[in-house]
Amino acid sequence: MTKTKPFDITRKEVWRAYEVVKANKGAGGIDGVDLLSFEENLKDNLYKIWNRMSSGTYFPQPLKAISIPKKSGGTRTLKIPTVADRIAQTVVKQRIEPNIEPYFYVDSYGYRPNKSAHDAIEATRSRCWKFDWVLEFDIVGLFDNINQNLLMKVVRKHVKEKWQVLYIERWLKSVVDENGKDNCGVPQGGVISPILANLFMHYAFDRWISQEFENIAWCRYADDGLVHCKTERQAIYIKYRLAERLKECGLAMHEEKTSIVYCKDSNRKKEYDVCNFTFLGYEFRQRKAKGKDNQEFSSFLPAISTEAKSSIRKTIREWRLLWMTNKELNEIADIYNPVIRGWLNYYGKYGKRELSKVLVQINRHLCMWFRRKHKKYKHKKRESRLVLKRIATENATMFAHWKVGITEMVG
Repeated sequence: MTKTKPFDITRKEVWRAYEVVKANKGAGGIDGVDLLSFEENLKDNLYKIWNRMSSGTYFPQPLKAISIPKKSGGTRTLKIPTVADRIAQTVVKQRIEPNIEPYFYVDSYGYRPNKSAHDAIEATRSRCWKFDWVLEFDIVGLFDNINQNLLMKVVRKHVKEKWQVLYIERWLKSVVDENGKDNCGVPQGGVISPILANLFMHYAFDRWISQEFENIAWCRYADDGLVHCKTERQAIYIKYRLAERLKECGLAMHEEKTSIVYCKDSNRKKEYDVCNFTFLGYEFRQRKAKGKDNQEFSSFLPAISTEAKSSIRKTIREWRLLWMTNKELNEIADIYNPVIRGWLNYYGKYGKRELSKVLVQINRHLCMWFRRKHKKYKHKKRESRLVLKRIATENATMFAHWKVGITEMVG
């Protein structure tokens, strides 16, 4: 007679979880085992995960801390689980997500299936036309400061399987806070952390603001949020109430990144100190627009932010194209087109003209590369630009930004 396991987890679930982790790639954890090493003994490694999870003897390994630079300056610490722990977390995530998702509000966009940053930006764009004021807020270290005791209360409310609750609790206990705080934080870098953070914020913010202020519109993407208000007075009041609410939940509003913004345009003439905000890499502010009759007016619109522009320019400089004279033009295109397409796909959705001003810098570096590679053009800037312009016209699909018409040659 075959002895049954205490917890009903199938080997197929573990295999599917492994496929997800493999597709997402990522580095190894504190044990030094990356995906390639893990796959050297794949069958046995997956069996161990299944056997331990289904028998209740699974315990996660410590997390590997990695510091990464933030676009706004400073660093962010990611806490990376091992490959085996990422697979185990994916097993649980795939079980609980379908049951928790229906409870979330439509205006919670971060880390959710079938939702994107562009959805949040589009909702924000249309609401800025309807509401004169925006409360832009940011939460200080959301992932690091989530109260685990409060989190586990809502986990137990929504997660009914004993083994799922058990392993979520063990993952949380594996977090070692750098400041010595107990029962605090979910690891930013864990597979299951985003859904846990969303579940916490569902009660800390989403549900609260929907009940307390029924007639206002809001949008949240992880720890960044917007509340659209009818008046400045309403925005000030909601800011005060929100700060109190976050404090009740063990969180804090980031004062430097929180502001009340006036959505100035042709019809909004009020003078105000803050008339722009940045959300998900897009800056919303007054910009020129054209109506159906081709008449110019100003509207409150999004386009790539100043910070994102600086980041792209920095990346282009770091390519060091000037030192790639051993490559042909098409080879350079093959190397960098995936990155350029990523910029176009994300930042080209709104305000394409602003993005074009940044991506034309690629052409500037290509002109310098061309003069260095072809000695006869070394001191002939105008002629080299004309040659490259002709190449760009005749080979419009070579570079991703040429394909969309960014062929001006500068430098």
